[in-house]
Amino acid sequence: QVHLVESGGGLVEAGGSLRLSCTASGSTFSIYVIGWYRQAPGKQRELVAVIESAGSTNTADSVKGRFTISRDNAKNTVDLQMNSLKPEDTAVYYCYSKTSYGRESWGQGTRVTVSS
Repeated sequence: QVHLVESGGGLVEAGGSLRLSCTASGSTFSIYVIGWYRQAPGKQRELVAVIESAGSTNTADSVKGRFTISRDNAKNTVDLQMNSLKPEDTAVYYCYSKTSYGRESWGQGTRVTVSS
């Protein structure tokens, strides 16, 4: 089983930057994909960006060019650098992982608030 812990959320003004970090523990050798989802108030959880073990990424159109995902396999971490933040980026951001045999794990979430 994989355990995920996020950090780095907070309050920032529009146009600002934040960096989220997620540390994985447990059966980290089995992680195939890891990354970030978010859920805004009253909306469904949506993909932000994920990265596979081989390095390929999948990033939501709404954040392309502003958010960058990176992974450090040696440290079992995945970071999300968020630049040019907009009020519509306000959400709870969840770290997510999926193992090579299909088991999914979620972190507890970290709140990001972007003020206009």
